[in-house]
Amino acid sequence: MVLATLCQGMAEEGSMRVVVNRTLCESNAVCARLVPEVFVVDDDDRLQIKQEQPPPVLRERVEHAVRRCPKLALSIVED
Repeated sequence: MVLATLCQGMAEEGSMRVVVNRTLCESNAVCARLVPEVFVVDDDDRLQIKQEQPPPVLRERVEHAVRRCPKLALSIVED
């Protein structure tokens, strides 16, 4: 596995895995508002990843959510 940097030219093929750095995450819910299919903040105000390996059709939205995270707590790992 290789940690991918989000860039415009990243390949669309292959599967991705969403990772949250629990030390950095403040559960601001920016990602949950952008991609509710993948992210949710639970009743304890803790970010949960509903789909750790989201389908390719959600790739662009997940990448956007990762870029918008105010604490830079999200990343994508290419499998």
